[in-house]
Amino acid sequence: MTLATTNTLITQEEALALIESTIKQSQAEGVFVSLSNSESALSRFCENQISQNIRKNRFKLSIISYFGKSSASASTTELDPEAIKQTVRRSEELARFAPADPEWMPLLPPQNYESRTPAFDLATASLSPLAKGEMLQQICLRAKNAGVNGSGTLSSAVSLQAIGNSAGLRVCDRTTEADFSFTARQEDGSSWNNRTAWSIEQLPLESITEEVIQKAIASRQPRPIKPGNYTVIFEPAAMGSLLPWVIWNLDARAADEGRSFMSCRDLGRAEARSDQKGQFGNRVGERIFSPLLQVQRNSAHPLLQGSTFFGDGLSNNYLEIIKDGIPQTLSYSRYWAQQQQQTATGAFYPLVMKGSSQSLSDLIAQTKQGILVSRAWYVRSVNPKTLEVTGMTRDGTFLIENGQLVYPVKNLRFNQSLPEMLANLEAVGKVQRCGSNVIPGCKITNFHFSSVTDSI
Repeated sequence: MTLATTNTLITQEEALALIESTIKQSQAEGVFVSLSNSESALSRFCENQISQNIRKNRFKLSIISYFGKSSASASTTELDPEAIKQTVRRSEELARFAPADPEWMPLLPPQNYESRTPAFDLATASLSPLAKGEMLQQICLRAKNAGVNGSGTLSSAVSLQAIGNSAGLRVCDRTTEADFSFTARQEDGSSWNNRTAWSIEQLPLESITEEVIQKAIASRQPRPIKPGNYTVIFEPAAMGSLLPWVIWNLDARAADEGRSFMSCRDLGRAEARSDQKGQFGNRVGERIFSPLLQVQRNSAHPLLQGSTFFGDGLSNNYLEIIKDGIPQTLSYSRYWAQQQQQTATGAFYPLVMKGSSQSLSDLIAQTKQGILVSRAWYVRSVNPKTLEVTGMTRDGTFLIENGQLVYPVKNLRFNQSLPEMLANLEAVGKVQRCGSNVIPGCKITNFHFSSVTDSI
């Protein structure tokens, strides 16, 4: 039996040395090299017993060669020097025949990155199968003793990413991550929760397990209610399935070309900026959302402590995205930033939405009538221009009356414009990490449910 493990990733020094040697082999006019190496381990449990253990080690070296405005990429999963040499040559051969890129941009020069070290937890990186099994054994035992059917996953991962180019750019980061997902069912009742952290010690396994079990029991025998507009309390995980849709659509090019809810045709307004054709502008600087909405890109947040750079080399620095309900900027690619004489921003992630000291119970207590939504499921786009989406509630939906949860309700389908939803943000609660983002519980008024569903 294996009692402990040691991750087998290459070191940061080895990664940068490999980037350097690959660049030196290039005969192209320019070259960009990216390296990723990760080791992940996942244990799955079902019907209150461990059912699967998986461990993966992945390595990939990608090379983009440039000749003028033409480029091509090739990659290898081998560390062998000959395999890397062949990959460099293959990339160059393909680039010589590639058509010119009309949106070509020169290689990035060395960048200024935040002077911090991303979180790397040795205990998470070396978590043994035995230790993970003992954690899951306790979770399964709790579920069995409570008479519920428990299932889910517990995983850990360690990742390394390095990039470099012939213009002198060099950077490398490594991170760790732990994730726990738990679903409990009893008869027609169900509940779910998911937490992510950069350390296995930060996952509150015991409290999550107990909370999910109790909610599954409480959600039995749900009653139908009439669809319509309701005040809704979204748990952080549910809000985490909706907010990113809005932020992902804060794209400058889509707005300037009239393809986004951020597009503005009235160029006489002070906040509108026209594109080169003078046909559209965007709504940066306009109060679109509730003044309570504050969203930043903040990889350095204590719950995240992620990488300092993006895969293309741009800095993953702190950035105000929405302040007091007003969009502060849009997401600019390097090409579109050049066209619009703006600064390239890099992607808008990870997201941090500002919360408060209020608990979810506080938000419920302040609600005369409404619905508690634990999970937003199968969210899909209906109208990209208005950002209307559809989806369903799942795993614990309850009616609220006079500040109390009175009974579980059958799941509901919603059709909702997300910008309108965020304009109706009335209160926020404590934040928690949801995947790669930090999200609070939220109270939303006039949220539209279109029908009842039979799903559980």
